[in-house]
Amino acid sequence: MITVLPVSEINLPHCEKGIGDVILSPDSPQLITDVRVAPVSLWPDDRGYFMEIQRIGRGLACHFPPESTQISAARNYPGIIKAFHFHRHQTDCWTPAAGMMQVVLIDLRPGCSTFGKRNTLYVGQLRPWQILIPPGVAHGYKVIGTEPSMLIYATDRFYDPADEGRIPHNHSDLNYDWELQHK
Repeated sequence: MITVLPVSEINLPHCEKGIGDVILSPDSPQLITDVRVAPVSLWPDDRGYFMEIQRIGRGLACHFPPESTQISAARNYPGIIKAFHFHRHQTDCWTPAAGMMQVVLIDLRPGCSTFGKRNTLYVGQLRPWQILIPPGVAHGYKVIGTEPSMLIYATDRFYDPADEGRIPHNHSDLNYDWELQHK
């Protein structure tokens, strides 16, 4: 049985309806504090491509301790939404490895200068970026396009259900607009 932190224990921001800041570059000044983004090394050739996910002690997850780092994967079908959850202590490093995803980050840290800020990142096969997500930043995604997605992620701790909180994807305080934006 999974035990997660109840929504009542979370100081949720009240957000206007929308998607927040769309992040178009890894060094965007609009990124939530402590979130980091980096391009993934990808080597295509006539057989397909090779994608480097992690090197222990290097890259965005360089500080993840080898003795407690866990690497997992999630395959997701087109149109699904997996949102929102957050961790009190765990840091995630996401690498969308196939398909395309609309990744959403929301800062839930009341003492942080970016509390309540929302970021939207369109990542995956067409934009191979890694995303480092610190504790206290809610995260989730929607699979966009017609192909399934594959998310490979490393965490700096082994899975602990007591460290995880969940918030419904359509929570009225977060007010995230999952609809097609027609831009």
